[in-house]
Amino acid sequence: MKRRTFIGLGAATAFLGGASVYALAAGSEGEFEIMKSEEEWRKILTDDQFAVMRKEGTERAFTSPLNDEKRAGIFHCAACDLPLYSSEAKFDSGTGWPSFYEALPDAVENKTDFKLIYPRKEEHCRRCGGHLGHVFNDGPPPTGKRHCINGVALTFKPGETA
Repeated sequence: MKRRTFIGLGAATAFLGGASVYALAAGSEGEFEIMKSEEEWRKILTDDQFAVMRKEGTERAFTSPLNDEKRAGIFHCAACDLPLYSSEAKFDSGTGWPSFYEALPDAVENKTDFKLIYPRKEEHCRRCGGHLGHVFNDGPPPTGKRHCINGVALTFKPGETA
């Protein structure tokens, strides 16, 4: 085999492998209980909420007032108001984003995200598909999980219970 052919085959294999990973990571929008057009989401979400929840962005660390929220209550999806997390599961991870060791039952869905090349567990609201953040395996007991959530993706209702 000539060197040029070998390099060409290697490049084609790398390209096709990368395209396959991209296709798996991109997935599809999916079907959710609440479906809206991009224009409809833009009308009800702030620019920051839209960038995070509909375009899977990330807010800057230490910018959300919910990071320091310590009252009892429930954190809801900012897009559809579904209860997502109890304050009882919230902890200070030191990362600059609100962190929880578990979500409420039937509140979130996960998919694999390859945006940083390596796979991460991305978390979405199960009702509207809004991007919330990511889940890591470095949290406290009892789950060992850290749901690292963008504060702009949440609203807080003090005193509410699950």
